[in-house]
Amino acid sequence: MNTRRRPRHAPLTGHRDFRLFLLGYAASKTGSQVTLLALPLAAALQLDASAFDLGLLTVVETAAMLIAGLPAGAWVDKVRRLPVLVQADLLRFAVIGSLPVAACMDRLTLAHLYLAAAVTGAATVLSDIASQSFLPGLLPRDRLIAGNGAVATVQSSAEVVGPGIGGGLVQAMGAPLALVADAISYLVSAVLLLGIRFREAAPAPTADRTFGKDILKGVGFVLGHPELRAIAVTTGTSNLFTAFLFSVQTAFWTRDLALSPLEIGLVLSASAVGGLAGALLAGRMARRVGQVRLILLSVTVTSPFALLWPLSAGPSAPYTFATGLAVVWSGAVTYNVAQLTFRQLVCPTELLGRMNATMRFLALGVMPLGALAGGALASGWGPRAALWVCAAGFLCLPLLVLSSPLRKRTTGPADVAGPVTGDPDHGKARST
Repeated sequence: MNTRRRPRHAPLTGHRDFRLFLLGYAASKTGSQVTLLALPLAAALQLDASAFDLGLLTVVETAAMLIAGLPAGAWVDKVRRLPVLVQADLLRFAVIGSLPVAACMDRLTLAHLYLAAAVTGAATVLSDIASQSFLPGLLPRDRLIAGNGAVATVQSSAEVVGPGIGGGLVQAMGAPLALVADAISYLVSAVLLLGIRFREAAPAPTADRTFGKDILKGVGFVLGHPELRAIAVTTGTSNLFTAFLFSVQTAFWTRDLALSPLEIGLVLSASAVGGLAGALLAGRMARRVGQVRLILLSVTVTSPFALLWPLSAGPSAPYTFATGLAVVWSGAVTYNVAQLTFRQLVCPTELLGRMNATMRFLALGVMPLGALAGGALASGWGPRAALWVCAAGFLCLPLLVLSSPLRKRTTGPADVAGPVTGDPDHGKARST
């Protein structure tokens, strides 16, 4: 009995290729946290962008999910994924690197920021879908939960240290020059990925199907699966109001609370501790209560803490806001690990890219609408009023998961022990 359990829970530090994958992921995600802070601050502080302009910046970046998502999934299923990851990193290195160059030449404009946000958004969508389909081939099936937990931990760790680094760089160098750190991080990631020795088998040719039919097959699989539909609706609603929050929070911090860039970076870093805690504990909690029950609990328990955002005021405002972010992000990361494991167990191998792309399209494609609504409401009513609307949206999430078909699968810790389809090769997908 013990000899069978030990491989399942053994650390992945001995897996050389996974280490390189994880280090590259860590580099790019840490750098991305700098851009998450520096890009809107460059618009707000250097180019004097309005609250609507800041919301539009988020709209442009997330619109790539609507435009590139589904075709990217069909394409990823036809090619080896590792070269796609490297090429996406190199593209983002070039695009983000162009911003500080333009700033040094006094040529930086809002149009340039919008273009950079659009291109990097599209490249990120492609990279994420390729990663979601590459990891299940890189790791054995019984190591995927550990791999997912490691990736989530790295993501959350980047969210802890990245904003603090970004805030310090913006404070010391200005927002445009701080973007150099993100550009370099993509280059480092590409170099690390090139060191991976694992090579995927070439995908089987699909000349008998058109590109459109390939896309529709992935869409049909997700829409025809009641539990995947429920996950897509819940995640989509959460992301709608997350984009709403992202488009409002910079204006709220800089204009209502008058926080400095360093203080903003520290708020984001402190809040990300909650995400890190969720990543570290998700696997253990899933084994104790079951993946599906954990999906329900993570959303129901943490969503009400969004009320702390509009309640933030006075000297304690940064701490109040950070506490709300920490608890909500803890629930979000726990939810992502749990639903990710569930999706891995129900998706056929040959549909990985298309299922992931469809889930991203349905769950993330609403973000431009949320960002646009947040920017518009912040411009008309003020950032604090917009945050009240945002908090109300998060309060709807428990109602969605508790009324979904997922509630019927809370039978125990092993409630998702194998592929629903019965195919021993099925069940290899990644989180949205």
